[in-house]
Amino acid sequence: MKRRFQSFDDIDTHGFDVVIDVRSPAEFAEDHVPGAINLPVLDNEERARVGTIYKQESPFRARKIGAALVFRNAALHIETRLAGHEGGWRPLVYCWRGGQRSGAFTWMLREIGWRAEVIEGGYKSYRRLVSQRLYDARLPHRLVQVGGHTGTAKTALLPRLAARGVQVLDLEGLARHRGSLLGGLDVGQPSQKAFESALAAALARLDPHRPVVVEAESSKIGGLNLPPSVWAAMLRAPWLMVEAPIEARARYLAHAYDDVLADGAALKKRLAPLRHFRGHAVVDKWSALIDAGDTVALCHALAEDHYDPAYDKALHAVAPEIMARFSVPGLEPGDLDGAADAMADWLQANAI
Repeated sequence: MKRRFQSFDDIDTHGFDVVIDVRSPAEFAEDHVPGAINLPVLDNEERARVGTIYKQESPFRARKIGAALVFRNAALHIETRLAGHEGGWRPLVYCWRGGQRSGAFTWMLREIGWRAEVIEGGYKSYRRLVSQRLYDARLPHRLVQVGGHTGTAKTALLPRLAARGVQVLDLEGLARHRGSLLGGLDVGQPSQKAFESALAAALARLDPHRPVVVEAESSKIGGLNLPPSVWAAMLRAPWLMVEAPIEARARYLAHAYDDVLADGAALKKRLAPLRHFRGHAVVDKWSALIDAGDTVALCHALAEDHYDPAYDKALHAVAPEIMARFSVPGLEPGDLDGAADAMADWLQANAI
C-alpha cells in the first residue's frame, strides 16, 4: 500500500509510528526524511555491485542477486532491530523512488502483520516537497533579524528568547557553523540537502501567525546556501540591533572561539587570505598576538581591523529597517538574560 503526500507539512505530520529509510547508508547520510531510521536492504558495496551488474551484464541477473540480498538483509533487521514490535505497529517505508527496495521490505512487514505503507515516489517525491517549500513558494513566516557586530552574543540570545516564549530559528545550529571566518565546528557541516531537510522541518513546527526571530546572516553559512524563500524573507525582515563595547565583545569571542584560537598554526592559515584585503602589516600584527597567546587582544584586533569594517559595509549595503536597539554593558550570562528580557518584552509590546 502506497501513501502519497501533497506537501511537506503532510509528510512532517505523517502519523506513523516510525519512518524507515531502506536506502544504503551513504544515501541516508547525504539526506533523509527528518526522524527516519536507516535499515538498509542493500549496503553501499552491495548497491554498487548490483548497479554495475544491471548496467554491464544483465538486468535480470542484477534483480535476482539484488532480491537475494534484499531479503537476507531485511530478515536480519526483522530478527534484530524490529523484533520487539507488536502487531499494531505502523511503519512508513521509503527508498529512492518507492520501488523495489521499499516494496520488497514493506511486503515482508505486511506479511508478518504489521501495517506498513510505502511513500509513493520514495525519497525523490520527498525531496520535491522540500524544494517546493524552500524554493518555489513564499515563506509564510514573518522573520525578525537580530543583528549586531561580531561578538555581541546573538547566537546565545536565541535559546534565551525561546525560553521566554519567543519563536526562534537557529540557522547556525542547523548548519552546524558559527557563521564567520572562524566559525567551523569539528563535527562538520551537513550536506546542502540535509540542511534543507532540517530547515524545512524546523519551519513546519513554527506558527506562521507569530514572528520568528533569526540571527542576521549572509546568504551563506559556511559552505551552505540559504534557500531562496528563507533568504527573501530575511531581506524583508526588520532588525533588532544588539550593541556592546568592543572590550566585552573581545572577551566573549576569546571564550566562544577558544577551540579555534588554541591552534595557532591553523589559525594563521585561516587568516592568511585576509592579507589581500587588510594588508600584510595588519595580519602580521594578528600573527604576533597569536604567538604571544593573547587571545583577548587578538579578538579585539580582529574585530577592530576586520570584522567591524566588514559588518558595517554589509549593513550599509543591506540598509535594514532597524526597529529597536538594545545596548548591554557586558556579555556575561546576567547581561544576556537582561537583553533577552528586554527583547521579548519589546516583541510582545509591539506585536511585530
